[in-house]
Amino acid sequence: RTHDSLLSCNKGEPHPYLTCDRGWEQHGGKCYYFSTSGRSWEESRYFCRRRGGDLVKIDSREEQMNFVDDHFWIGLTDVREEGKWLWVDGSPLDTSLTFWSGTEPDDWKDEHPDGEDCASMGEKHGAADLKCWFDRPCNMHQSIICEKPVEIGRY
Repeated sequence: RTHDSLLSCNKGEPHPYLTCDRGWEQHGGKCYYFSTSGRSWEESRYFCRRRGGDLVKIDSREEQMNFVDDHFWIGLTDVREEGKWLWVDGSPLDTSLTFWSGTEPDDWKDEHPDGEDCASMGEKHGAADLKCWFDRPCNMHQSIICEKPVEIGRY
């Protein structure tokens, strides 16, 4: 080979690859950040947004199954209108793709008069392999799952 032919191999656009920021994990074209420090739902949302994401929006069965065994806030709330569950991006909950546990959401008010307007995900009691959604009081402190799109890097 000549020197010129070697140079021509290195010309052109860099090749793209998918990447996530340090501390974020990549799954299925999205980046996830897990924090076990307990925060309220609003504080959790602020935490995610400061890192360029938002609370996770579950939009597939595969995404639902990827997560860990603790209880984490997800980006779903009916705080604006009781019973009308919206994701943090403003989209309505697709009722054909929900993972509510048993009688959830139940807006239980016995211990919290304001009810339960924020959603979390975690183990169903007695079924460790089953991850479900629960409505909870928004001021309850729980762990967090943040989500953002993968970034395209160049090499």
